[in-house]
Amino acid sequence: MKKHIIISGKVQGVGFRAATRRKAMELGIRGSVRNLDDGSVEILASATDKEFIIFENWCREGPSHARVDRLEISKLDQTGFIDFSIDY
Repeated sequence: MKKHIIISGKVQGVGFRAATRRKAMELGIRGSVRNLDDGSVEILASATDKEFIIFENWCREGPSHARVDRLEISKLDQTGFIDFSIDY
């Protein structure tokens, strides 16, 4: 399963990207995370259904200093992820 996730709220400047990478690596998820110019965070993720359910639930909360107001998830056609990276 490959997904494109946009997370809005207080998600920049709170360690969201680093925490996302840690959680993804813990679950064996491949993909990337980056900040967007509008203040949201974008995640591209490739995972099994079970891994993705756990990851999606984590994304709804994020790290302790974050506040997630909105989570948008859509299917992603991109492939070729080797690990999980933070894109700058």
